[in-house]
Amino acid sequence: MAPRPYTLVAELTYKCPLRCGYCSNPTNLEAYAKELTEADWTRALTEAEALGVMGVNLTGGEPLLRRDLEGIVAHARGLGLYTSLITSGLPLSRERLVALRDSGVDHVQLSFQDSDPAASDRMAGVEAFDAKLEVAAWVKELGLPLTINVVLHADNIERLGAIIALAERLRADRLELAHTQYLGWALANRARLLPTADQIEASRGIAKAARERLRGRVDVLMVLPDYVAGRPRACMDGWGQRFIVVSPDGLVLPCSAAHTIPGLGFESVRDRPLAEIWSTSPALERFRGEEWMREPCRSCDRRTVDYGGCRCQAFHLTGDASNTDPACSLAPEHGIVARAIADAERGAPRPELVLRRLPVVRA
Repeated sequence: MAPRPYTLVAELTYKCPLRCGYCSNPTNLEAYAKELTEADWTRALTEAEALGVMGVNLTGGEPLLRRDLEGIVAHARGLGLYTSLITSGLPLSRERLVALRDSGVDHVQLSFQDSDPAASDRMAGVEAFDAKLEVAAWVKELGLPLTINVVLHADNIERLGAIIALAERLRADRLELAHTQYLGWALANRARLLPTADQIEASRGIAKAARERLRGRVDVLMVLPDYVAGRPRACMDGWGQRFIVVSPDGLVLPCSAAHTIPGLGFESVRDRPLAEIWSTSPALERFRGEEWMREPCRSCDRRTVDYGGCRCQAFHLTGDASNTDPACSLAPEHGIVARAIADAERGAPRPELVLRRLPVVRA
């Protein structure tokens, strides 16, 4: 029997005004041009709620580029789903944010690329920092909970203290410090973005001190990079366990990057009810649980904790999604990760950042 999901990650579009070099969206954006309609999304939401889903994350790309976003939000509210808008804040007016709040948005997660305006805009590939400051102020003025999300990497990790100070100044309720996950555009930029072990360790201390100092005011969360942890973490609580991801073109996925693994045959909500796909899809069953595991995962006492790590990372680094995630120090292919870390440690020249290509965005 398939486990009960609790969150729907609704990737409404891969279009985005930003060009961040750590973006986890697919690098072949043109392949996902045929997006679900509002009717498709409202049906998917209804079916997700019937499955037991309690919350929906409206994300992308940039969900604000959907003209029908208010209608999708209103339907989620009608179903009683806790609705989070995960956004770059562009393009947004105060009037539209009021409309989204009144339609049913319960929480806003706003991304920042850095605390330094020029560095932030360089990573975003557009001038966006000042607009983000304005959006953060509107979120608080309108009484919505505000999460600030910052992806950490070699280009900004030395400014972590200033990043935390920025979140304080913006009166964020929560600060998510997420070290880069090296998939999508981030994998292409790994040699530029991967920090040293000393930088990562220092960031842990800074985040811990901030968590204690800001307790009761700002909830500070840091997600450590699995490259240096020695053990992988369970991606999305395990393949097909608790999260349903629906891509812009309707594919039902266990995580946002799973459709980059060839040959699995993910199904679309256009073709079958969501409950049937969740319960019987061979693609979701392929790495669900632990029966599929090879050694060393099969006999590891963490196999029901980390489920062998990230299947997408295993595929993109080794060519086989059934392998142990190379981030694990016990993985036969761990040397792939160890060499990348060693290059960062010895100060190898860092190449120019490759920014995400922009698909055509029509207003």
